Amino acid sequence: MRLYEFEGKSLFKKYEIPIPEGRTAAGINEVAQIVRELNKPVVIKAQVLTGGRGKAGGVKFADNADTAQSVAENLFNLKIKGYPVNLLLVEPKYEIKREFYIGVTIDRANYKLVVVASGEGGVDIEETAEKHPEKIVKKTLSVQQELYTFEALEIAKQIGITSEHLKTVARIIVNLYLMFKATDAKLVEINPLVLTADNQLIAADSRVSLDDDALFRHPELKAMGIEKRHEEGEMTSREKQATEWGIPYLDLDGDIGMFPGGAGFGIMGNDFIHYYGGQPANFMDSGGGPSPERIAKMLVLLDENPDVKAIFGARFGGISRCDDFAKGVVMFLKEHGLSKPIVMRMTGNMWQEGVKIFQDAKNENPELFEKVEFHGIETPIEEISRRAVELAGMKGGN
Repeated sequence: MRLYEFEGKSLFKKYEIPIPEGRTAAGINEVAQIVRELNKPVVIKAQVLTGGRGKAGGVKFADNADTAQSVAENLFNLKIKGYPVNLLLVEPKYEIKREFYIGVTIDRANYKLVVVASGEGGVDIEETAEKHPEKIVKKTLSVQQELYTFEALEIAKQIGITSEHLKTVARIIVNLYLMFKATDAKLVEINPLVLTADNQLIAADSRVSLDDDALFRHPELKAMGIEKRHEEGEMTSREKQATEWGIPYLDLDGDIGMFPGGAGFGIMGNDFIHYYGGQPANFMDSGGGPSPERIAKMLVLLDENPDVKAIFGARFGGISRCDDFAKGVVMFLKEHGLSKPIVMRMTGNMWQEGVKIFQDAKNENPELFEKVEFHGIETPIEEISRRAVELAGMKGGN
């Protein structure tokens, strides 16, 4: 569960990690007032639960209140990876001498915690690790281990911290590690930790992801307004609707709506779509033994998605019966109607009955099936996947 930058910094402050004097604002007049009170040039940063905001224009500078108002208006009208900007963080602008990176995360392959540091902050740490691995310092510890000051001092030396600032940076590293463990975090990053022109060390940015399954242990976080939320960003309207309906659903960047029969079958379907050159528009799981009503709601999410050009459906009947799957699709066609082409395949439990339900409904209302292709076990799923990619590539999806 990702935190906003200002929330991460509020945790930094609690653990005595130095942060800028900043405040959040939900309107342009608030931004201007903060700038007047700070009485210095500022940086204004969009608060969104996703990365890449700098490249998307979500970080701007202003020298005075009038300029800040104009900047804030533009930022509030911005969308970053599809997410609207509803809150801004206003902080003093610093003259920076050098930038560092410090983070703590989980080494899942070895079931360890790892402190990561670099003398090159302010950039993508994954890119630095790939192109210049020698510039990355790592210290691996077991979950039960503490990080001692002498170990943090060694890390600080290795990333180029001079003697003047060694103790301060070592304390920041130790405190970041303590915060990571105390909050049940999955990732905490200071990127960058800046050394300013007047020799201050400041956590200029924060990235904090917590284990949402452990939030019940942390009433202090709830008191700070930190509660369970979407993993990487604010939910889209479809994700919110799916949550209300109890349907596991995640929007992706493609144009093929994924209408699977179970999570495993859905993952396999996504792989097939990629293999044939397509891009899934979503991930979705119908859950065990879904009712026809639930199946119909799943299709509503896909058909009303403007990015979807074609729908790929695959049902492997086990606990989930193919006749219930077919009944749900027919219910959707009669009550909602279909605007996108769909190609489907059924196999397993009651697949022949499912095909018969489709055929009978088509004979009764052929107009409902103008955009529908349905198949049974005789058609390989590879062919259904290839056909979905083909349909999505046709002009207008027709």
